[in-house]
Amino acid sequence: MEITGLQCYYVKLPPRRTHNWASKMDTPIGSHLVVRLETDEGAVGWGETPAIATWGGPHMEYYGETAKTARHIVTDYLFPQLEGESPLDIGPLHHAMDKAVKGHPYAKAALDIALHDLAGKELGVPVSKLLGGQHRNRMPIAHSLGIMETDKAVSEAEEAVEEGVETIKVKAGLDPERDVDLIRRLREALGPDVTIRVDANEGYDLPSEAARVIKEMNEYDIAYMEQPVSDVEDMAQVARDVSVPLMADEGAWTRQNILSLREHRAAELFALYVTKPGGLYRARQVGVVAEAAGMQCDIGGSIEMGIGNAANLHLGAAVPIAELASVTPVNRPAEAYDDQIASVYYEDDIVADPFGYEDGAVLVPEGPGLGIEVDEEKLAEYSIEADA
Repeated sequence: MEITGLQCYYVKLPPRRTHNWASKMDTPIGSHLVVRLETDEGAVGWGETPAIATWGGPHMEYYGETAKTARHIVTDYLFPQLEGESPLDIGPLHHAMDKAVKGHPYAKAALDIALHDLAGKELGVPVSKLLGGQHRNRMPIAHSLGIMETDKAVSEAEEAVEEGVETIKVKAGLDPERDVDLIRRLREALGPDVTIRVDANEGYDLPSEAARVIKEMNEYDIAYMEQPVSDVEDMAQVARDVSVPLMADEGAWTRQNILSLREHRAAELFALYVTKPGGLYRARQVGVVAEAAGMQCDIGGSIEMGIGNAANLHLGAAVPIAELASVTPVNRPAEAYDDQIASVYYEDDIVADPFGYEDGAVLVPEGPGLGIEVDEEKLAEYSIEADA
């Protein structure tokens, strides 16, 4: 089996509501690149990348990509390395892509997901088996509250908890006083048994400010604070000053980043992405290094559509340390959407069947490859641009 064809689609889904965070207050979610790889035997593999222009690491170490820049890199630089090759040779193909262009991990992740989908279908196994096998068959949800008006945030959190969610993730970082007040309101509304975690997305200006805010929030029992500041040394300073565990996200992309976080004692936890390392192949390696460093993780992302979220779930199933509740959407086509709140961010999707949801957790798709079927009529309906 050889890779023979590529199609790229720029897809925009209708959001259930606006979802923003400190470093992204204007760009809408749901405008993603979808790739379709084809083989000489007629097999099809699907990939997705939620590239965002404002998303990157500290000091321009990693930089923003968009669906359009990712499509350019995929089409002009990366696909030529894949054409004529076997989708089973994922490792060598990654090395070839890295030689063809430095960086651009989100573009590489789109093709990596499609390669894993093809390989799983060829071998008749789920993607999680390609990554070493399942440690779990479901991922507990952390329902994410984007930056919004406080009363609306509290109301949405209450409804998500009523639908079975046990962890609420709160976006913060723009207004320390608002942030602390929101955590107080949430704790009063939700009671002592719901886990509340906070994500500042590098929003606080100084380590001293971040430490002060974390200490004030801890009066209301927060589980941990995610990326309050950007620099690893500043993260380490905050970690020394507070008792609440810190999670790295914008500062945790590669194996080397994990080693640096460990060296500086800057974070006990981190967000493991499919996309930030450049795909499932590299993400699994990051997980191995982090496990050796004694860290735990959740599975992070940028509110993927069904293709990307399936990859997230397979990664979470296969990584032993991915034990934390994660922002894994419950992707549903419109026909199965009935005003649910719990981890639902879009009113429709390009997958044919809704993802399973039980007791506050998303079920890992079964079946070969990603375990999903793309509704190509929906794909055409929501495509803004396409490369044939």
